[in-house]
Amino acid sequence: MDYIVRAEKISKVFKWKKSEVVALKEVDFELESGESVGIWGPSGAGKTTLLHILGTLEKPTSGKLFFEEKDITLEEEKNLSKLRKYRIGFIFQFHHLLPELTAIENVMTPLQLQGLEKEEAFERSRKILEEVGLNKRLFHRPGELSGGERQRVAVARALVIEPSVVLADEPTGDLDTRSGDEVFLLLLELNRRKNSSLVVATHNSKLLENIDRVVEILDGKVAGNNYSR
Repeated sequence: MDYIVRAEKISKVFKWKKSEVVALKEVDFELESGESVGIWGPSGAGKTTLLHILGTLEKPTSGKLFFEEKDITLEEEKNLSKLRKYRIGFIFQFHHLLPELTAIENVMTPLQLQGLEKEEAFERSRKILEEVGLNKRLFHRPGELSGGERQRVAVARALVIEPSVVLADEPTGDLDTRSGDEVFLLLLELNRRKNSSLVVATHNSKLLENIDRVVEILDGKVAGNNYSR
């Protein structure tokens, strides 16, 4: 099987003062190239922790993480940072746009961190903002955009680097139902068009109707009723 990301027996324990909080308990997870997977479960189930580990933002307490069959569990941070910079796109519930930058400047940021010339970064960012329907909002700052528009900018920022994997954590959780549905369908469409792999963590089961496969997380464990669409 052609897995791009694979986790084996991943556990995560957070220490809080003199106590410990077990967020994940020996979770197995696989993501095929070009596949979309939903991680579904209630708040506090461990969805975000799993997503952060898959994206190398957190290290597991135990278990192994593979990227394209390479074990990266104990990889140096400089190499993980490079992996995130070029291969992984992140979308969060709260867009995390820089308020002082325009929409196109926010989208250009990851490209400029890669070292692209400003002109090329601008053109690539302009094209993807056009794809998400914001060609007339390029020079508006986040405070001048609606919630749905801000999240579209966040989608464009994640996809502009042409990542192998896109990780989305409750990407519509801060939006009204209509805007959330529009942003989610746009994310799926763009992801499939660009042939990247997608993992979406959500507690909204309705959003998962168009996802290839669903993995349910309960109390830090993979539940037994995981299924393919």
